[in-house]
Amino acid sequence: MPQTSPDFIFMLTNQDRTVADAAERLQDVLAAGIRHVGFKDIGLPFDKLLGLASAIKAAGATLYLEVVSLDEESERRSAQAAVDLGVDILMGGTRPHVVLPVIAGRNIGYYPFPGKIVGHPSKLEGTIETIVESARHLTAINGVSGLDLLAYRFGGDVEALMARVCEAVAKPVVVAGSIDSPERRSPARRTSG
Repeated sequence: MPQTSPDFIFMLTNQDRTVADAAERLQDVLAAGIRHVGFKDIGLPFDKLLGLASAIKAAGATLYLEVVSLDEESERRSAQAAVDLGVDILMGGTRPHVVLPVIAGRNIGYYPFPGKIVGHPSKLEGTIETIVESARHLTAINGVSGLDLLAYRFGGDVEALMARVCEAVAKPVVVAGSIDSPERRSPARRTSG
Protein backbone atom coordinates (compact mmCIF):
# COMPACT_ATOMS: atom_id res chain seq x y z
CA MET A 1 0.00 0.00 0.00
CA PRO A 2 2.09 2.98 -1.23
CA GLN A 3 2.27 6.11 0.86
CA THR A 4 2.22 9.36 -1.11
CA SER A 5 4.64 11.28 1.11
CA PRO A 6 7.01 9.04 3.07
CA ASP A 7 8.66 10.50 6.14
CA PHE A 8 12.37 10.43 6.83
CA ILE A 9 13.40 9.06 10.23
CA PHE A 10 16.67 10.55 11.46
CA MET A 11 18.55 8.01 13.56
CA LEU A 12 21.10 9.35 16.03
CA THR A 13 23.31 6.35 15.34
CA ASN A 14 26.43 5.06 13.64
CA GLN A 15 27.37 1.39 13.14
CA ASP A 16 24.16 0.29 14.93
CA ARG A 17 24.96 2.24 18.11
CA THR A 18 23.59 5.51 19.46
CA VAL A 19 26.34 8.12 19.01
CA ALA A 20 28.05 9.64 22.04
CA ASP A 21 27.10 13.21 21.07
CA ALA A 22 23.47 12.36 20.31
CA ALA A 23 22.10 15.14 22.58
CA GLU A 24 24.08 17.80 20.71
CA ARG A 25 23.18 16.40 17.30
CA LEU A 26 19.52 16.24 18.29
CA GLN A 27 19.39 20.04 18.59
CA ASP A 28 20.53 20.40 14.96
CA VAL A 29 18.09 17.73 13.78
CA LEU A 30 15.13 19.41 15.47
CA ALA A 31 16.24 22.86 14.26
CA ALA A 32 16.20 21.47 10.70
CA GLY A 33 12.51 20.65 11.13
CA ILE A 34 12.86 16.86 11.28
CA ARG A 35 9.98 15.39 13.28
CA HIS A 36 10.76 11.67 13.19
CA VAL A 37 13.81 10.90 15.35
CA GLY A 38 15.19 7.73 16.86
CA PHE A 39 18.13 5.92 18.31
CA LYS A 40 19.31 2.41 19.15
CA ASP A 41 19.05 0.77 22.54
CA ILE A 42 22.85 0.46 22.80
CA GLY A 43 25.67 2.99 22.73
CA LEU A 44 24.66 5.21 25.66
CA PRO A 45 23.67 4.52 29.27
CA PHE A 46 19.94 4.30 29.90
CA ASP A 47 19.78 7.66 31.72
CA LYS A 48 21.20 9.38 28.61
CA LEU A 49 18.64 7.56 26.43
CA LEU A 50 15.91 8.81 28.79
CA GLY A 51 17.18 12.37 28.32
CA LEU A 52 17.14 11.97 24.55
CA ALA A 53 13.64 10.49 24.62
CA SER A 54 12.36 13.36 26.77
CA ALA A 55 13.88 15.98 24.46
CA ILE A 56 12.44 14.35 21.34
CA LYS A 57 8.97 14.10 22.87
CA ALA A 58 9.14 17.66 24.26
CA ALA A 59 9.84 18.91 20.71
CA GLY A 60 6.66 17.22 19.49
CA ALA A 61 8.59 14.73 17.36
CA THR A 62 7.75 11.05 16.93
CA LEU A 63 10.16 8.90 18.96
CA TYR A 64 11.60 5.66 17.53
CA LEU A 65 13.73 3.01 19.24
CA GLU A 66 15.43 0.40 17.09
CA VAL A 67 16.30 -2.89 18.76
CA VAL A 68 19.79 -4.31 18.53
CA SER A 69 19.56 -7.84 19.91
CA LEU A 70 20.97 -11.18 19.00
CA ASP A 71 19.05 -13.32 21.50
CA GLU A 72 15.61 -13.63 23.05
CA GLU A 73 16.47 -12.15 26.45
CA SER A 74 18.14 -9.03 25.03
CA GLU A 75 15.12 -8.52 22.77
CA ARG A 76 12.83 -8.74 25.80
CA ARG A 77 14.98 -6.13 27.60
CA SER A 78 14.82 -3.89 24.53
CA ALA A 79 11.04 -4.12 24.45
CA GLN A 80 10.94 -3.16 28.14
CA ALA A 81 13.28 -0.24 27.40
CA ALA A 82 10.82 0.94 24.74
CA VAL A 83 8.06 0.93 27.37
CA ASP A 84 10.25 2.71 29.93
CA LEU A 85 11.36 5.34 27.38
CA GLY A 86 7.79 5.97 26.20
CA VAL A 87 8.62 5.45 22.53
CA ASP A 88 6.01 5.85 19.83
CA ILE A 89 7.43 3.16 17.55
CA LEU A 90 9.62 0.17 18.37
CA MET A 91 11.56 -0.97 15.32
CA GLY A 92 13.65 -4.02 14.62
CA GLY A 93 14.03 -7.30 16.37
CA THR A 94 12.84 -10.61 15.03
CA ARG A 95 10.74 -12.11 17.83
CA PRO A 96 7.16 -10.81 17.95
CA HIS A 97 6.26 -13.58 20.41
CA VAL A 98 8.72 -12.00 22.88
CA VAL A 99 8.05 -8.32 22.18
CA LEU A 100 4.26 -8.16 21.83
CA PRO A 101 3.45 -9.30 25.40
CA VAL A 102 5.83 -6.66 26.81
CA ILE A 103 4.37 -3.75 24.82
CA ALA A 104 0.72 -4.89 24.97
CA GLY A 105 -1.67 -2.06 25.85
CA ARG A 106 1.08 0.58 25.65
CA ASN A 107 0.14 2.35 22.38
CA ILE A 108 3.53 1.53 20.86
CA GLY A 109 3.74 0.76 17.14
CA TYR A 110 5.87 -2.31 16.40
CA TYR A 111 7.87 -2.77 13.18
CA PRO A 112 10.03 -5.95 13.31
CA PHE A 113 12.68 -6.94 10.76
CA PRO A 114 11.57 -9.34 8.02
CA GLY A 115 14.07 -11.90 6.78
CA LYS A 116 17.11 -13.40 8.48
CA ILE A 117 19.13 -10.83 10.45
CA VAL A 118 22.71 -11.70 11.37
CA GLY A 119 25.64 -10.01 13.09
CA HIS A 120 26.28 -6.53 14.40
CA PRO A 121 26.11 -4.23 12.54
CA SER A 122 23.11 -6.19 11.29
CA LYS A 123 22.94 -7.70 7.82
CA LEU A 124 19.86 -9.00 5.99
CA GLU A 125 20.31 -12.47 4.52
CA GLY A 126 18.14 -14.65 2.31
CA THR A 127 16.58 -14.31 -1.11
CA ILE A 128 14.01 -11.72 -2.12
CA GLU A 129 11.42 -14.50 -2.06
CA THR A 130 12.24 -15.64 1.48
CA ILE A 131 12.27 -12.04 2.74
CA VAL A 132 8.90 -11.34 1.08
CA GLU A 133 7.47 -14.48 2.67
CA SER A 134 8.80 -13.40 6.07
CA ALA A 135 7.25 -9.95 5.53
CA ARG A 136 3.86 -11.51 4.77
CA HIS A 137 4.09 -13.76 7.83
CA LEU A 138 5.02 -10.91 10.18
CA THR A 139 2.37 -8.49 8.95
CA ALA A 140 -0.29 -11.16 9.50
CA ILE A 141 0.48 -11.15 13.25
CA ASN A 142 -1.92 -9.12 15.35
CA GLY A 143 0.05 -6.31 16.99
CA VAL A 144 2.63 -5.92 14.22
CA SER A 145 2.08 -2.39 12.88
CA GLY A 146 4.52 -2.49 9.97
CA LEU A 147 8.01 -3.61 8.97
CA ASP A 148 11.58 -2.39 9.40
CA LEU A 149 13.23 -3.58 6.17
CA LEU A 150 17.04 -3.54 6.28
CA ALA A 151 17.16 -3.14 2.50
CA TYR A 152 20.57 -1.46 2.41
CA ARG A 153 22.07 -4.29 4.42
CA PHE A 154 20.96 -6.82 1.77
CA GLY A 155 23.54 -8.25 -0.63
CA GLY A 156 21.21 -8.53 -3.64
CA ASP A 157 19.07 -6.18 -5.73
CA VAL A 158 18.05 -3.60 -3.14
CA GLU A 159 15.52 -1.72 -5.26
CA ALA A 160 13.79 -4.96 -6.31
CA LEU A 161 13.66 -6.07 -2.68
CA MET A 162 12.07 -2.78 -1.56
CA ALA A 163 9.49 -2.87 -4.35
CA ARG A 164 8.55 -6.52 -3.79
CA VAL A 165 8.14 -6.19 -0.03
CA CYS A 166 6.10 -2.99 -0.32
CA GLU A 167 3.84 -4.64 -2.94
CA ALA A 168 3.41 -7.80 -0.84
CA VAL A 169 2.13 -6.25 2.39
CA ALA A 170 -0.67 -3.87 3.32
CA LYS A 171 1.13 -2.34 6.32
CA PRO A 172 3.76 0.44 6.32
CA VAL A 173 7.37 -0.45 5.50
CA VAL A 174 10.28 1.56 6.86
CA VAL A 175 13.29 1.16 4.56
CA ALA A 176 16.49 1.15 6.61
CA GLY A 177 20.13 0.13 6.68
CA SER A 178 22.61 3.00 6.57
CA ILE A 179 20.65 5.39 4.37
CA ASP A 180 23.40 7.98 4.46
CA SER A 181 23.38 9.56 1.01
CA PRO A 182 20.94 11.18 -1.43
CA GLU A 183 21.46 8.20 -3.78
CA ARG A 184 20.12 5.81 -1.17
CA ARG A 185 17.39 8.09 0.08
CA SER A 186 15.77 8.64 -3.33
CA PRO A 187 14.86 5.00 -4.11
CA ALA A 188 13.70 4.51 -0.52
CA ARG A 189 11.32 7.47 -0.82
CA ARG A 190 9.81 6.05 -4.01
CA THR A 191 9.15 2.58 -2.64
CA SER A 192 8.49 2.86 1.09
CA GLY A 193 4.94 2.59 2.29
